[in-house]
Amino acid sequence: MTPTFTTIGLVVADMAAAAAFYERLGLKFGDEDDDHRECELGAVKLTLDTEAAVSSFTPGWTRATGSPRVSLSFQVDSPAAVDELVGELAAAGAVVTRPPWDAFWGQRYASLSDPDGNEVDLYATL
Repeated sequence: MTPTFTTIGLVVADMAAAAAFYERLGLKFGDEDDDHRECELGAVKLTLDTEAAVSSFTPGWTRATGSPRVSLSFQVDSPAAVDELVGELAAAGAVVTRPPWDAFWGQRYASLSDPDGNEVDLYATL
């Protein structure tokens, strides 16, 4: 049997803040409940689960510390769209960790932190 990759799961401290952040990036979550949300991304889905929910079925679970270990990337239509979206997210309270720049590999690139400190990259082809 070959396993099938189906889900990226993020543990979040504040469901409303996390869902709002990703919805600003165009994702659409169902309203399953206050502890779990899902967004279909084609063959893969992104799930958000609260720390309380994860703690309820994983005894001893603790929040990770240090630098992000997960990075999610979103492609946008144009270099100007990278700048615009970074500005919108920053105005909504997102932390910009790397302002937009023209990367040597041919993309306009920027990095932000989601409400739980996970890295989110935005890019467009130059």
